[in-house]
Amino acid sequence: MLTLHSAPVVVPVTREPIVDGAVLVDGDRIAAVGPRGRLAAQHPGARERVWTGMLTPGLVNAHAHLQYTDFEELNALGEPFPVWLGHMVAKRSTFDDALWQESARRGLHLMFRSGTTAVADIVTEPAVLGPTARSAIAGISYLEAVFEDARSWSDSGRARMLAALDAAPSGRTLGLSPHTPYTISTSVFVDCLAIARERGLRTHTHVAESPAEVQYVATGGGPFAQDMLRFGKAMELIRDGGSGLSPVGYLDKIGALGPDVHAAHCVHCDAADRDVLRARGVYAALCVRSNRILQAGEPPVAEYLAEGSPFAIGTDSLASSPSLDLLEEAATLRDLALVQGYTEPDLDRRIVEAATLGGAAAMSLSDVGRLEEGARADLAVFEVPALEAVAGADPRQVYSALLDAAAAKTHRCLATVLGGTIVHRAMPGSSD
Repeated sequence: MLTLHSAPVVVPVTREPIVDGAVLVDGDRIAAVGPRGRLAAQHPGARERVWTGMLTPGLVNAHAHLQYTDFEELNALGEPFPVWLGHMVAKRSTFDDALWQESARRGLHLMFRSGTTAVADIVTEPAVLGPTARSAIAGISYLEAVFEDARSWSDSGRARMLAALDAAPSGRTLGLSPHTPYTISTSVFVDCLAIARERGLRTHTHVAESPAEVQYVATGGGPFAQDMLRFGKAMELIRDGGSGLSPVGYLDKIGALGPDVHAAHCVHCDAADRDVLRARGVYAALCVRSNRILQAGEPPVAEYLAEGSPFAIGTDSLASSPSLDLLEEAATLRDLALVQGYTEPDLDRRIVEAATLGGAAAMSLSDVGRLEEGARADLAVFEVPALEAVAGADPRQVYSALLDAAAAKTHRCLATVLGGTIVHRAMPGSSD
């Protein structure tokens, strides 16, 4: 049955906003996008759902850890990243499979309530793959290799990873996440890449997140080296006194960067690093609120924009972020770009693109993050103050209106449609 979703403003992202627009949905796919009057006349038998807000593609979160949704108290510790990491490891030891699954389910619920319909999810505990697959959220679940050196990897880590890949539930695309250069040895990192490429899987890693990581990769020293030695891990970078390179330079040297990879954070990336990422086709998933909470620094978003470097937006997890609301993350990133000196008139549009098309491109997904014929029918509807007045004056200003509302927290996700099915609908008068 055909369904016509109409709204005062439709934002396809791949083309200009449409005042009094509509999206025609056939099953789980978009059949047409255009002016409401034309689509209604062409399809008089379609059931119409009339929305009062801004209709956009479902948002695409390019970096998250759904399993850590119930670790929310960690984001208020006020500790720098290396200290925070110790608290994270301690809390992990208190969870079992049932708790991991419940935590992931809550994270999925929060994403649907805020208009996110696709996610790059880092998975350390394979038990969470079931709830994620059943939710039908789009995106990729990246099984993570972490705290592994050559010995632990050969003893059991590699076998566990292969078993998790082979036993994963159907209905969810998988990838691999070699965590970071400081939590897995060089040989393990290279082997993870080989496994992924042999199986045709994408990879997603954390890169250049903190000053401690920069120090570790360059010199083999610092707090992360102390942690690895305390855990008895034999790491090549510690043995060799570092690589003398930046994290991006090091990963490029070992063949870890390419169009089948996207990288989280990319905070401490200078012009040369950004040139490498751009040349290799690697999207950076920027998570500015997490970086601030963990006192890790701020990504050079103004430079990414000015250089045309590809980037997407992620929330990270509630363990290091105030919410899983990707629009709030996008608004914070927009405001940081302004502080850093980017004042071109395309700013708001490009930030919204990063929260949709950017996340899709980071995972090489061609049918999400856009409203166009043939794409998956993933939609979000947002209540935005004075929307019709803004759209009536200049439809292109709806990008600014959306981000301004998110920055002021006056936006509200009225509905989320996943593959043609409504998975969230705000009750009238609720704050949802």
